[in-house]
Amino acid sequence: MFEPKKNPEINRIYELATSNGYQPKTGEVYPSDQTALVIPGTHQVQVVAMKWGFPGFKPGQLIINARSETVNDKKMFADSFKARRCVYPTTGFFEWSKDKDKYWFNYGKDPEPLYIGGFYNVFQGTAQSILLTTEPNQSVSPIHNRMPLILKKDQIKPWLNNYTFANRFLTATMPILSSQGV
Repeated sequence: MFEPKKNPEINRIYELATSNGYQPKTGEVYPSDQTALVIPGTHQVQVVAMKWGFPGFKPGQLIINARSETVNDKKMFADSFKARRCVYPTTGFFEWSKDKDKYWFNYGKDPEPLYIGGFYNVFQGTAQSILLTTEPNQSVSPIHNRMPLILKKDQIKPWLNNYTFANRFLTATMPILSSQGV
C-alpha cells in the first residue's frame, strides 16, 4: 500500500490523470484501487489511472507485485514487463512488521516524490498494473523482507522506454529510506 501525500509534483500527476478523464484514488491506495500511473506515450509520457493488481489464479484473487529477480522468468509477467512498463508516483509506502506494526517509508520528513517501477497489461478489456519488488536494503530489512523497486525522477523515461535499462535496473541498489511507525 502506498500514499500520494501532498507534494506539488505528485499532486500535478494526479491532477493530470483527473483532467485526462480518470478517477485515481487519493490518500492511502490499496490493492484493487485505481491509481495514477505514468506510462510511455508517443512523444512524451502519459498520465493515466489503472486498477492496482493483476487477476490471480483463483476467483477474486489479486496479484499486486512481482519479484524483480524472476519477472523475466514468469510467463504471467515477462511479456508485460518487456512491453508495458509503468511508474507509480507516490511519496512513500507502508509495510508491516512480523508483529503487525505498520511503518511508513519515504525519503524523510518532507513528502519528496518517490517513484515505483511496475508494468501493466489488459485483462478482459481493463488495464491493470502491478508493481515490482526487490530485496530490501538496510533501511527496510528490519521491518520487511521485500521493498518496492524505486526509481529516481531522471530514471522514469529510460525505465518506460528502454528495455535494456529497465532489465538492468532490476538489480539496482535501492535508496536508503526513513521509516516511522504509524
